[in-house]
Amino acid sequence: MSDERDTRTGAVMAAIRMKVSNRALASGDRLPSIRSFAATMGVSPSTVVEAYDRLAAEGLIRARRGSGFYVAGTASSPMTLAQTGQRQDRAVDPFWVSRQSLDADPAVLKPGCGWLPADWMPTAPLRRAVRTLARGEDATLTDYGGTRGSPALRRLLLGRFAEEGIDASPEQLLLTGSGTQATDLVCRFLLSPGDTVLIDDPCYFNFQALLRAHRVRIVGVPYTPSGPDMAAYETALATERPRLYITNSALHNPTGASLSPQTAHRLLRAAAAHDLTIVEDDIFADFEPGPSPRLAVLDGLDRVIRIGSFSKTLSASIRCGYIAARADWIEGLLDLQVATSFGGPSPVAAELIAGVLAEGGYRKHMDELRRRLDRARRETAARLEPLGIRPWLMPRGGFYLWCRLPDGLDSAAIARKAVEQDVVLAPGNVFSVSQTAAAFLRFNVAQSDDPRIVTVLRQAMASHPAE
Repeated sequence: MSDERDTRTGAVMAAIRMKVSNRALASGDRLPSIRSFAATMGVSPSTVVEAYDRLAAEGLIRARRGSGFYVAGTASSPMTLAQTGQRQDRAVDPFWVSRQSLDADPAVLKPGCGWLPADWMPTAPLRRAVRTLARGEDATLTDYGGTRGSPALRRLLLGRFAEEGIDASPEQLLLTGSGTQATDLVCRFLLSPGDTVLIDDPCYFNFQALLRAHRVRIVGVPYTPSGPDMAAYETALATERPRLYITNSALHNPTGASLSPQTAHRLLRAAAAHDLTIVEDDIFADFEPGPSPRLAVLDGLDRVIRIGSFSKTLSASIRCGYIAARADWIEGLLDLQVATSFGGPSPVAAELIAGVLAEGGYRKHMDELRRRLDRARRETAARLEPLGIRPWLMPRGGFYLWCRLPDGLDSAAIARKAVEQDVVLAPGNVFSVSQTAAAFLRFNVAQSDDPRIVTVLRQAMASHPAE
């Protein structure tokens, strides 16, 4: 029995070490509560107490009377964002869903992943664009990309901005290798280690992962059905003095909410008063049936930086993103992209996307996607209802449902059990910097129609009954 206890204690210790080494927990961060981490790891609270005491004895963490356990100074330790190979027993952190989804066998069901199935994507137009490109200039297939990226795609993007009401010049637009690279470049350009960044709580989990890599301090702002909680947002601006706020305005990931006009105006006024720069990730914009308020439109690209890509609507394989911002900032970002990537995005990727957009079928493709997703959201919610799993809200569009579990159930424990049966879920706390979303799961409705998902969920929930 003692060997089994030592094994479980060691697993808890290994999970905490992983969180520290990949900076999911940074120096000074509070560790999960004993009760919540026991539920996450599927062990008793006494096992977690023993693991925390051993780690404290090693000097990795320290206890504060009446407050809990905190990460001790680890600035000299090397950064390890992920270990090689897939580990299903690793801590359920912001990397967990990504690695389980990206490395999964094609037979694995992925209701927790962040992309549409291949048969939902415009593969016929993509194939036509590939054939056209193959008959084009040799240089497109062989040369580095220009520093700003494809002129054809930039013209198309500027036209789309103009339709929204953004009067942007060519000097205010830069193409990047992906939407993630766009965010990374902005962080490299504007942040220094130790700076404070605001994010939504919950938010897209890779924002947390990326910010950890930049060694900044992360502060979460609770998210509501109409946008960030403005009282908490304004308090954070006054007390934390953040450098950036990173958000999705439209069809927020993971909640599916969209900004209200009142929240958007108040958010921008507070940002101006505190000299805050806002990064608006607009990747889900085309899934909306009609435009909701956009910070970049209201602000005119003054203190708002817009980023986006086509990985959700066209192809995650042909990656290309963009940054729209002040012209002087774009100049600095150009140099930074040359320093880190030697030139702009792949000309093949950018010209393929431009070819599909210019062909004229993109709007029809998105109209059909929106119709299919409307139906899939309703059907997914109906399938989950008998399990007591209910949407936090019903989004206007997109492919995510942010769902609450029955009282007392922990989504990380459910996800661990489900992955053993080849179903990848997205547990709530991977999206939450405050670790207050254990009662939630995010479902991709386009990946949730297989009846085996409900069966596995029911079994996983039964094996971890509500307290």
